[in-house]
Amino acid sequence: MARRPHAAPPPKKDGPRINQEIRSPRVLLIDESGEKQGIMPVDAALEAAQEAGLDLVEVSPNADPPVCKILDYGKLKYQEQKKKTEARKKQKTQDIKEIKMRPNIDTHDYEVKAKAMRRFFEEGDKVKVTLRFRGREMAHQDRGMALLDRVKEDFSDVAKVEFSPKLEGRQMIMVLAPR
Repeated sequence: MARRPHAAPPPKKDGPRINQEIRSPRVLLIDESGEKQGIMPVDAALEAAQEAGLDLVEVSPNADPPVCKILDYGKLKYQEQKKKTEARKKQKTQDIKEIKMRPNIDTHDYEVKAKAMRRFFEEGDKVKVTLRFRGREMAHQDRGMALLDRVKEDFSDVAKVEFSPKLEGRQMIMVLAPR
């Protein structure tokens, strides 16, 4: 087993410095009730935190002098974790839904697809409209373009064209995003 030429650096700790980790000689202390106690040496601030049975947490390390608060560090970490999970719950990922059509689609079939597309836009998803040409339909690409223009016009109030119609092989593709 090969040895490292020098000792590995200590692991980086995320979050604020607490208790003995605070390096500054003097700090502005805020007690557990949220009142300023003034500027004092770190040792006195640590003593005050121990008397209260709580931790001394550096809340603003870049201030001059650094601001430290007396509070329960475990409780602070728990509340931060809860906030993160709440934010994650409220976050909406944007999916791309695909709608497939043919150039000679019937009016009722078009209406059904349009209804689905409108629902996708309301949910905040993008829609990829794929128009597939089969056999001799390739000779009538203008019909396909007209259909995609119709889709563009019908949804101009709720969606914007993100990727304009483009022919790729035997299919024409257009992507719409909600406004």
